[in-house]
Amino acid sequence: MLPNAKGFYGDFGGSFVSPEISAVLDEVKQAFLKLKEDKAFNDEFAYYLKDYVGRPSPLYYAGRLTEKLGGAKIYLKREDLNHTGSHKINNTIGQVLLAKHMGKTRIIAETGAGQHGVATATACALFNLDCVVYMGEEDIRRQELNVFKMEMLGAKVVSVTTGTKTLSDAVDAAFADLVTSSSDTYYMLGSAVGPDPYPQMVKYFQSVISAEMKEQFAAINGEGTLPDYVVACIGGGSNAIGAFANFYDNKEVALIGIEAAGLGLDTPDHAASISKGTQGLIHGFKTYVLQDEKGEILPVYSVSAGLDYPGVGPEHSYYHATGRAVYKPITDKEAIDAFLELSKVEGVIPAIESAHAVAYVLKLAPTLPKEKSIIINLSGRGDKDVQEISDILKRQS
Repeated sequence: MLPNAKGFYGDFGGSFVSPEISAVLDEVKQAFLKLKEDKAFNDEFAYYLKDYVGRPSPLYYAGRLTEKLGGAKIYLKREDLNHTGSHKINNTIGQVLLAKHMGKTRIIAETGAGQHGVATATACALFNLDCVVYMGEEDIRRQELNVFKMEMLGAKVVSVTTGTKTLSDAVDAAFADLVTSSSDTYYMLGSAVGPDPYPQMVKYFQSVISAEMKEQFAAINGEGTLPDYVVACIGGGSNAIGAFANFYDNKEVALIGIEAAGLGLDTPDHAASISKGTQGLIHGFKTYVLQDEKGEILPVYSVSAGLDYPGVGPEHSYYHATGRAVYKPITDKEAIDAFLELSKVEGVIPAIESAHAVAYVLKLAPTLPKEKSIIINLSGRGDKDVQEISDILKRQS
């Protein structure tokens, strides 16, 4: 059963942190392992997912896109229709409930695209908890609307001006805060990364996505039927691990994670940790990392603020190493083209992160027979990205 008692998925994961942080994480882990077996806790989580988040999110048959491509049937798991507009709210509701049970009164978080920050600020407003969100200065520029939303919800957004001024640096800043304030503070990590127990916690709270997918697909196509492919974008990997979780044992279902190839894998301007990375340590865990020969973390780039992370969740690294999932790169241009295509053909504006998964399916679906089926986990909506994409297209014209 994964992970093992020390938080490892094969060779990946674990907890490589200072004794001070290790003590904090041990407290979190014990609370989580107890509460995830507690019926009252799970019932409370399910209540908020249903009546506050709006779950289950629909599984929508993209008929026009399917017809246009002329191949496999395409379904969209509509996480973009959740309250706050992405999958992130599933995890923040779960972790806020955990923090409250632990008696914490202050929540800190990191965010790149801003969706996790908005979801964290939303959950904190719901439960009347103080909220501080660390965000890279460059991401603040790219996600001005989400920054305003966080502040409107009562969160304090702290600009991180070190390093590349993006998600990786925001994670560093949040961990630094935790060291000095752990008595009343809970760190709500937004992706399936970080030291144990975060990857397993995030997977637990996000696995509702694939649980619903499985039930909904069978309801549409007949009892016992399964999709042939499940495709999801991957930065740290929370939406993808949620989409893959309940299909792991169904070996006939191909799992495909889509990484940000940025300006191309033959350039330094990408964030494809599995495609181009090597095994190493980042933010307290072992995984595939973009690093130089000395083990220094390399700067990364993507048009998507949510995918420009120089590592990947340890369970994804394990899936790659064992062959259970495959991971493919998609460039900025391909993602932007898919962003526009899905908007025009289906009237659905995806997050630019999700558009990476759409872009891969635009290539995959026409190569498959019509009886095959693909589910894209549409992890978020694209209103946060419209201005940035508009600016990029204007510069290119």
